[in-house]
Amino acid sequence: MLIHIPAPISAAVAVALALLGAVAPFAPAAAQSGKISLIRDAETENIIRAYATPLFQAAGLNPDDVRIHLVNDRSLNAFVAGGQRLFINTGLILQSQHSGQLIGVIAHEVGHISGGHLSKMEDELRRASAQQILAMIIGGAAAIGTGRGDAGAAVMMGGAGTALRGFLAFTRTQESAADAAALQFLDQTRQSAQGLLEFIQFLEKQDPRSADRQDPYLRTHPLSRERVEVLRQHVAASPHSAVPPAAAFELVHKRMKAKLFAFLNPLGHTLRQYPERDQSLVARYARAVAYYRVPQLDKALELIDVLIREHPDDPYFYELRGQMLFENGRVADAVGPYEKAVRLLPDSGLLKGDLARVQIETQDPALLEPAIAHLNAALREDRAQPFYWRQLAIAHGRRGDMAESSLALAEEAMLLNRKEEARYHAGRAEQLLPRGSPGWLKAQDILEAARLKK
Repeated sequence: MLIHIPAPISAAVAVALALLGAVAPFAPAAAQSGKISLIRDAETENIIRAYATPLFQAAGLNPDDVRIHLVNDRSLNAFVAGGQRLFINTGLILQSQHSGQLIGVIAHEVGHISGGHLSKMEDELRRASAQQILAMIIGGAAAIGTGRGDAGAAVMMGGAGTALRGFLAFTRTQESAADAAALQFLDQTRQSAQGLLEFIQFLEKQDPRSADRQDPYLRTHPLSRERVEVLRQHVAASPHSAVPPAAAFELVHKRMKAKLFAFLNPLGHTLRQYPERDQSLVARYARAVAYYRVPQLDKALELIDVLIREHPDDPYFYELRGQMLFENGRVADAVGPYEKAVRLLPDSGLLKGDLARVQIETQDPALLEPAIAHLNAALREDRAQPFYWRQLAIAHGRRGDMAESSLALAEEAMLLNRKEEARYHAGRAEQLLPRGSPGWLKAQDILEAARLKK
């Protein structure tokens, strides 16, 4: 189920966005509100993870420890934040011409993670005074806003200017180190770096004097002739440069792009990109999404039903059918497709969370117990989803288990930084649960955390 989730970002990331991407479409809002818009979609996340897992392993990282996030933003960007968290813009996916280009960018970002560059950047920021950081932000914004470098220079004089030059030199060093690591990881996994080079060459063509027209990646990942030349030399010398992207990756890459395009664009745009005369699986998939979004449910169901008949073991087609029905008020009819999707992909916590939501919405008491089991499975995969805790509270409440319902509401409130609400629900759970039980101890933990959390 493709859903949008406003997500908080850390102060350090907000500062970094302000410093390095001051005119990125999402950066000002992020710096001001502390939130970015994320998309959750099991198919897209699993494809990105399939691309990234060999690179994680080559970097000595545990793939299960790295969280992958999809940012709902049309600009071309990717970044790491919060330790082992990889963020990829939908714009980057949609503009990539083949899987090798996206894999190359992921390899570069994995280089940042393995090099601990985020923590090093935070250390670098701590070395600058608050006044210097403010001058750096204002100066950068002034230069970009006026189109004149001297405007920024007038603000960034003295120590602040020195701080900015040092910080930018530091980021360029990091980018070169991430490139070197990316090339190593690609060679270790016997993949071509041609895609990364193609991506960098695309960025190279952008006019550096027109910052308002640059993609955020170019501003947050400063280029240099030396960096580009290193990539060219590696591609010329590597024994893996002629290796094409895996055929399986190319098919799922096209599917991923088609699905995202149809979800994020009006019907007319999708029909121009994937016209009716195109009877490929990818085009029919895109049109199924596009018609359901209008909604023209009959057309959408006709398309997805044909795809299911042709590919009866594809979990994502069943998921989409369930989503179509659920969002058009046919809740009971949506249960079966979601159950089939979960049976075909039993390790997906996201699919289980979606199924639980549908089961709860049927108002059928017999489905509350399996819904709770599915939500607990989804939370084992990702405990930081307030929506799952809210759904769990609803399910327990409808079963009359008010202690567990209160405990789930307390968890949700903590994730949303609602301390008073968390204390209230945790206190209620503490009173209702047996003293010393696991739930009672958890309520105690939440009460203490809510007291200390700022």
